[in-house]
Amino acid sequence: METMRALVSAALAGGMLLSGTAMAETRLTLKAAASGSAYYVMTVQLSEAIRTESKGAVVPTVEESQGSVQNVKEAIRRPGAYLFTSPPALVAAARAGRKPFEGETGYDTVQGLFTLPAITMHWVVRADAGVANLGELAGKRFVAGGRGTFTQRQSDAVFRLLGIADKVNLVDVELNAAVNAMRNRQIDGFATGGSFPAPNLQELAVAMPIRLLGLDAAQVAAIRQQDPSATAMTIPAGIYKGVDTPTATIALPVGAYATQRMDEATAYAVVKAFWVRKPELAKQNPWWDGVTTDQVALLGVALHPGAARYYREAGITIPAAR
Repeated sequence: METMRALVSAALAGGMLLSGTAMAETRLTLKAAASGSAYYVMTVQLSEAIRTESKGAVVPTVEESQGSVQNVKEAIRRPGAYLFTSPPALVAAARAGRKPFEGETGYDTVQGLFTLPAITMHWVVRADAGVANLGELAGKRFVAGGRGTFTQRQSDAVFRLLGIADKVNLVDVELNAAVNAMRNRQIDGFATGGSFPAPNLQELAVAMPIRLLGLDAAQVAAIRQQDPSATAMTIPAGIYKGVDTPTATIALPVGAYATQRMDEATAYAVVKAFWVRKPELAKQNPWWDGVTTDQVALLGVALHPGAARYYREAGITIPAAR
């Protein structure tokens, strides 16, 4: 009888221990981008950094997304720990109720964590498409970006600037389908946004000759006047097979965000994991080297209290959001 009581007590104690361990775990959803894109790869790397640094206390799951618009829209519906990526300009549009967020509320709960490598716009065409610059896309079959994504909106803005918005034969398919459509010569080109090198473009350039379309200085200046957060960027020669000259384009900041539904301890653990593990992330992909703490001000929203606590304890001064 005493032995049985001891076994029962041990089993109960073990169950309580396991229960406590399970309760100590926090499930974190990371909403990224289309699989095969640079941002999906980044988010997978980030999830592993969080899992490792938290010693399993935070259990991340990466979800594929069709773009930043979807990420932001889901923020007001997702419970608990939800981390998503978006350009700050899109978050600002959501908070102000501007297109494509008209009539929607709840975005005032969005809070900042840290920044990610900037979105670098890539406009790519088949090398034999007879297109040497963006203006020559008139009459061509082109996917302006994943449906409803920030990349699509940016492409549309550039086409309006160039006066070809109603002349490009826009094809409405998802970005993953666009890559195969170009391989099968069903389209002449497509736009994608992400840090370089973009994995899907690297694979495509090996499979077929491609050309990147660039912007001139006046076009970059005009885009920056419309969106001051945009910066000039040059994609170096040789990043993609067969693209042997530098390509002038634009880049836009990207942030990692949460909402007030993420608890302070989780936000602290996530932000700490990112900055502590960033040197190791940079060894995996050099795009992480471009992320610095002074960029946090670009998020455009208040920091999550857990993030603010990490920066304070780490002695990192964050400028006011702008």
